[in-house]
Amino acid sequence: MKVLAIESSCDETAAAVIEDGRVPRSSVVASQVDLHAKYGGVVPEVASRQHLRNLVPVITEALAAAGLTLDGIDAVAGTKGPGLAGSLLVGYNAAKAIAFGRDLPFIGINHLEGHIYANWLVEGPEPQFPALCLVVSGGHTDLVFMRSHGQYERLGGTRDDAAGEAFDKVGRLLGLPFPGGPHVARAALEGGPTKLHLPRAWMHGTFDFSFSGLKTAALHAVREEQHRVEDLAWEFQEAVVDVLAGKTSRLARELGARNVLVAGGVAANLRLREELQRRCPVPVRIPPPKYCTDNAAMIGAVAGHRLALGERSPLEEDIFTTNNWARV
Repeated sequence: MKVLAIESSCDETAAAVIEDGRVPRSSVVASQVDLHAKYGGVVPEVASRQHLRNLVPVITEALAAAGLTLDGIDAVAGTKGPGLAGSLLVGYNAAKAIAFGRDLPFIGINHLEGHIYANWLVEGPEPQFPALCLVVSGGHTDLVFMRSHGQYERLGGTRDDAAGEAFDKVGRLLGLPFPGGPHVARAALEGGPTKLHLPRAWMHGTFDFSFSGLKTAALHAVREEQHRVEDLAWEFQEAVVDVLAGKTSRLARELGARNVLVAGGVAANLRLREELQRRCPVPVRIPPPKYCTDNAAMIGAVAGHRLALGERSPLEEDIFTTNNWARV
């Protein structure tokens, strides 16, 4: 089954053709990073308008790269949420229109489930169940227990800032370019331990996360003007990675998970990858960096599995904007 998947939940316009939920025939992403950099963050209205400009060329390129036309597509998938309402509407309605016009099966996909299924795009054996999923992105930080395809239980999550959001905000405090996450990681490579020790919010008794206090502590450290940017970046990254890897490894051990699946843009962070691999008691699967950030290939991976089970979405189904694991 060849699925044309469309993703437009935030500021990347993406389309991909995925075969049988595992094989990427193509994956095209048009980024808006440069467009939003001057604002220091994504401007929703600007993002929506840019999606309108990018969508048709991106879909056309994805089909051409796959060596197909719409006549060779068996189904269409689109991201239904969570995300920015205006951005979601552009891609989701386009996916519906293609499915309706070509009389093809259509399915709407949860963006967060898509991040998890990026692990099915990795060559080799499929992930084993039960699996513990760490979803870490700019807007979401969740620990989700996955018993089988489509069966999720959210066991922990952030109570304030997501990990990626904290990276971006601290990057701004340090005077680094947008998006902050990758630049903080690069700066940290030139830094190291000093007398500065930023707090870890362990929130004992839960598997929840909190990064707002860490962000505030970083702000005070910047105002002291006693630390190099590189050392601040190093200590901040260590604080985030310590909590993420520590809680994930402990929960994986308690649950008897057979795999840990890492998903989302922060999964591209090399320090986080190293610590998860070192601490977790079971194999850790992490997608290639190109499938960690927003893309349509991951949406097509979910769609392939759900369509194979006979699932379909009504064309009347609407988008949703908030994190909701009940809507996968």
